[in-house]
Amino acid sequence: MERRWAPDGPLDVGLALAPHRRGTGDPTWRMGGDGAVWRTCRTPDGPGTLRVRVEASTVCGQAWGPGAGWLLETLPTLLGAEDDISGFSVKHQVLADVARKHAGLRIGRTGRVMEALVPAVLEQKVVGREAWRAWRWLLARHGEPAPGPAPEGMRVLPEPEVWREIPSWHWHRAGAEAVRARTIATAAWHAAKLEAAATTEELDRLLRALPGVGVWTSAEVRQRAFGDPDAVSVGDFHLAKIVGYALTGEKTDDAGMLRLLAPYEGHRHRATVLIGLTGLRPPPRGPRMAVRDYRSF
Repeated sequence: MERRWAPDGPLDVGLALAPHRRGTGDPTWRMGGDGAVWRTCRTPDGPGTLRVRVEASTVCGQAWGPGAGWLLETLPTLLGAEDDISGFSVKHQVLADVARKHAGLRIGRTGRVMEALVPAVLEQKVVGREAWRAWRWLLARHGEPAPGPAPEGMRVLPEPEVWREIPSWHWHRAGAEAVRARTIATAAWHAAKLEAAATTEELDRLLRALPGVGVWTSAEVRQRAFGDPDAVSVGDFHLAKIVGYALTGEKTDDAGMLRLLAPYEGHRHRATVLIGLTGLRPPPRGPRMAVRDYRSF
């Protein structure tokens, strides 16, 4: 199935899809040699594979599998067609140039909670490489092959009941300890309610009622599933330091970050995305957090 869609303003497809990539070798996300992005999804209609490319000013989508129709119907939403940037304006000079350069930045929404929640939980309190290794292992072992002519190795997120039944030794082999495993399994028991949330506020309440899900995880999920432009990843290991350094030249903590972002109320996540695009980072002053390997424990 195919669909062509012309956005009504500037759109950077790469930036819109980048948040859904979980590290190098993500089995649900691939960049083709021709620049097309491949993405898999477990839609309400079943598994599907989506290929997105840009021709001139037109977005071209192709999809395969039982979820193909749903993927093409929601393609504009995925790419930020519903992203309302009214009320947003740059308050810091350091962001002026990057905002002009990336005028096509749009925050899209997938509408799929579990596909954002599982990798977010795996990323809790560990370095990215450790989480992404676990993500790859679990999908290789428990995911489904991607429908259609997808690049080799692409997989589709398992059904919620599969996450509930993964044995403890598979979590161990993936490198995820019992706390994160229990959080994902518990969320899978409530997947239907989570997926049915009507607003980002309702989803935040439901998520944070789950053991093991806090402010950071909820924000990471709502950014992707609901395209929430104000969901700040409070508690992130790097974000507060980056925001503080970019806006003031000094690192800060979460409280300081929220004070700095207060002028962007309603668009604080959008502001942090732009800050990330400046490339400004505080100079390293210590060793990086080591990559742990629970498989050897």
